[in-house]
Amino acid sequence: MRSPMSRYFTALFVVLLGAGCQDDGVDGPTPGRPSFDGQRAMALVEEQVSFGPRVPGTPGHATQAAWMIAGLDSMAPEVVVDSFVHESSTGVVLELTNVIARFRPDLERRIVILAHWDTRPSSDAAVSPELRSVPVPGANDGGSGTAVIMELARLLARVPPPLGVDLLLVDGEDYGPGVDDMFLGSRRYAELLPDQGRPIYGVLLDMVGDADPLFPVEANSAEFAPIVVRKLWSAAARLGYRAYFPERVGARLTDDHIPLIQAGLPTADVIDFSYGPGNAYWHTPDDVPAHVSARTLEMVGEVVAELIYSGG
Repeated sequence: MRSPMSRYFTALFVVLLGAGCQDDGVDGPTPGRPSFDGQRAMALVEEQVSFGPRVPGTPGHATQAAWMIAGLDSMAPEVVVDSFVHESSTGVVLELTNVIARFRPDLERRIVILAHWDTRPSSDAAVSPELRSVPVPGANDGGSGTAVIMELARLLARVPPPLGVDLLLVDGEDYGPGVDDMFLGSRRYAELLPDQGRPIYGVLLDMVGDADPLFPVEANSAEFAPIVVRKLWSAAARLGYRAYFPERVGARLTDDHIPLIQAGLPTADVIDFSYGPGNAYWHTPDDVPAHVSARTLEMVGEVVAELIYSGG
């Protein structure tokens, strides 16, 4: 149940966001901004799923890590590979890897765009009990955000951005089953944030490929990163995507942005947490490429590219 103060905050935020989007001082897309290719991003989703489940400790996880590192090494001037270990609540030792591709590493003013690349080891939301032990394919939940990040790297390599951009792929977001064994890579990144050269804000991309997209403002983002939200939703409005990025506050979610917020880095979560009819595809074997849309990936990629090339 939401309190009267919560309802007041939500209403006030929507008014302020709407005013910002209507008066952002830009009539259309940033001139000279490279276009994001949704078909290329979709091919990257399919390639990831072809590796099999990307659960820590599996062959698919190792294959994906090598694929990401090699791809980013070919595009970014600086790539940081951070390997670390986490012992789960059941005593399983997980070998995890965060990957950071840094563009314009010489610039002090920079932002971080992140997504998780691992997948859930079990389909705990499946209706049929016999399917709940099946690993999630992770086309949308893991694959979509990673695909957008990888395609953004290609754009940033081709057209240098006007500010520093760190593309961060975090591991161990979805291991679970409980939160003690989730968001591991983002916690690790937050612990290692430097005092000098740290980003001014972050953008999290999670579940950004649904064929029927809708990205309301996530409630923690609205409360703790309102300036970042205004920048993102203003960029979406400039591109004509206001119907898909409604200026209203939606659900309050625990996700990879929370450790960053707790570390003092305002971070907004771009997430469509309604995947399929009644969220029926989330954490199930139905999280497959057939339920992901190249058009949605392109829309999200265009919004983030607009944010970056407008100067952040």
